[in-house]
Amino acid sequence: MSVEQVIAQVQAVYGSWGRQTTVEKMRSDWDRLFGVPVPDGAMQRVSAGGVPAAWISAVGADADKVLVYFHGGGFQVGSIHSHFDLMYRLSAAARCRVLAVSYRLAPEHRFPAALDDALRAYEWLLGQGTAADCTALAGDSAGGGLVLSLLLQLRDAGLPMPASAAVMSAWTDMTANGESYVSRADSDPIHQRRMILAMAANYLGEHDAADPRVSPLHGNLSDLPPLLLQVGDRETVLDDSRLFAQKAKAAGVAVELQVYDGMIHVFQQFPQQLQQALDAISEIGRHLSTHWPSCPASYTSQTQEDLRS
Repeated sequence: MSVEQVIAQVQAVYGSWGRQTTVEKMRSDWDRLFGVPVPDGAMQRVSAGGVPAAWISAVGADADKVLVYFHGGGFQVGSIHSHFDLMYRLSAAARCRVLAVSYRLAPEHRFPAALDDALRAYEWLLGQGTAADCTALAGDSAGGGLVLSLLLQLRDAGLPMPASAAVMSAWTDMTANGESYVSRADSDPIHQRRMILAMAANYLGEHDAADPRVSPLHGNLSDLPPLLLQVGDRETVLDDSRLFAQKAKAAGVAVELQVYDGMIHVFQQFPQQLQQALDAISEIGRHLSTHWPSCPASYTSQTQEDLRS
């Protein structure tokens, strides 16, 4: 399947929404778009310090290594169900368990609800005896921005940092002032600046969009763990990743930026249709494994067939 066919699938959902569409309807549509059957034994619901969460484990996952995942959806849609397939494949690619965090969503729960839940779940994980250097963070879109904001909060609070982090199409700037909002306006079939600003307002209320706790691009980026940023070249949010990578590198952080030619927002959610999604997931597995203790020696790359199954 081509990327244009994937775009048609997404637009069929977006195009059905109007001013009268409820957030409940959007959430159920999103879950149907991305949801897949859950294999027996692959997911176990858990309360992470009072935050709904789930353990997701592919066959062969190392229980001592944990990837904490925050789903995307503009802080308004998205769920463990909509992102299960992606998280399961990341578990397989990095040979780790995934703790999927179901943080509170807007407009019912505006900032700082999501960040508070992210911190609470991470602290719960450490309290269970998981070593910080055997953890990592990952997320996509709004969840990717949440990962980076959480890292800033952990650093500022003097809390143990994870070994690394990986983000996909991360939303790092709620002011939406990157040049790519103009240069990619014609090529991005899904996210335009007006829509992104509306989602930001829904999450922020009257809060300052430039606050690093919601727009980590505007924060001090020093002393962060190694980062992998993936983004599609067609995205209006391209500069959210590109500028963040530049600023983090200037602050001395080990950053790898991967820009995928012709790809759209969070294309990694289409591994059944796009070879680039499989490649990107494998790259995340490589990044995570490289930065976990003893992982470089024990890491075995997943074949494309393993990830596709």
